[in-house]
Amino acid sequence: MNKKLVNFIVKKYLRFDKKNPFISISAILAFIGVCIGVMVLILSMAIMNGTAKEFERKLFTMNYPLTIHPKFSTISLDQELLNSLQKEFPHLKFSPFISSQAIIQSGETMSGGMIFGVIPQKEALINPVYKKALGDLNLDKFDIITGSGISDKLFLNPGTKTTLYFTELNPTGFSMMPKMKRFTFANSFTSGLNAYDKAYMYTSIEALQTLLKKEEGTFDGIHVHSDDAFADIEKLRTYLGNKASVVGWWQQNGNFFAAMKMEKTALFIVLMLIILVASLNIISSLLMTVMSRRKEIALLLSMGATSKEIKSIFLRVGTIIGFSGILTGIALGFIGYWLLDNFDIVTLPADVYGSAKLPLDLAMSDFISIIIGAVIIVLISSYYPASKATNIDVIDVLRNE
Repeated sequence: MNKKLVNFIVKKYLRFDKKNPFISISAILAFIGVCIGVMVLILSMAIMNGTAKEFERKLFTMNYPLTIHPKFSTISLDQELLNSLQKEFPHLKFSPFISSQAIIQSGETMSGGMIFGVIPQKEALINPVYKKALGDLNLDKFDIITGSGISDKLFLNPGTKTTLYFTELNPTGFSMMPKMKRFTFANSFTSGLNAYDKAYMYTSIEALQTLLKKEEGTFDGIHVHSDDAFADIEKLRTYLGNKASVVGWWQQNGNFFAAMKMEKTALFIVLMLIILVASLNIISSLLMTVMSRRKEIALLLSMGATSKEIKSIFLRVGTIIGFSGILTGIALGFIGYWLLDNFDIVTLPADVYGSAKLPLDLAMSDFISIIIGAVIIVLISSYYPASKATNIDVIDVLRNE
């Protein structure tokens, strides 16, 4: 193949055609379309990944990587099991808890939610939000830490006495009264998600053992922190056998993350159509070039140029337009990523999304998928006009043109 001839003609066809400006304009539009498509795909995938990871991080605050529950409601986990788990899995962090629904009252204002009895030192190791609220406080047995939504609603300040009503009932003569106890408000936490800030409360595990008449050293469950929850859940299940069940965060919030994954896939397909539409301009531009250069192509073929060389010329023209659009789109996408990541160009309502900063995280797998998809579309779009260029009837074209 005569590479010099091919390169010379490719350069000629890439120049702006003053006689047929619409051909060059169509090629420019194809370049811009591919460029914008790749850029938008990179930014969209980064935002989708960032949003998913941000919600995952927030959910981990109160929905721990792994949680151990009794197999049956009549059975409680005990200190002996906790000790054996800590000995068998020293790389994991365990925090036993007792939980109950409760209503908290201060003055005439009331708010409902979940209260957890925990061991402060153990809970602080796996819950950074609780750890921040705990600080250097030395909590007494009936001290309480609440979400900021509860403390704001009830106007609680450190040292304020508040009453908690539990769902368990106490018999009093001929009636049943809910269990109630005065607690001292110690501090509040802000998780970034209102659903938790308005519902979650923490106290000592001894307080709930006393109020709910639980035996000392028994728990409703054990929260587990793991750096590789998918692998550790199987190890824990094998070790625990029929003693207890283990639930992962992805099982507790499976529908939410499945919906986000489906939305991300749908968005990827829709935005890939932008590149597909832009590639139609590559096809139309090359086909118009073929039609306007029929005489030149016929002359080249009659002078000894091969069909392979003609096909290579138009394939290179199409791929140069498409690949330059892809590369420019990648550059603009990363510039946009850097701008959005370092400057508050887009701000979010923190009470809705849990963060005012736009979360960004471009996964390598998504980036590679974008590049592969764009390259395949460009190659297919360039191949069809290139193959049509070799189907010219040389004798007929030279006779009539």
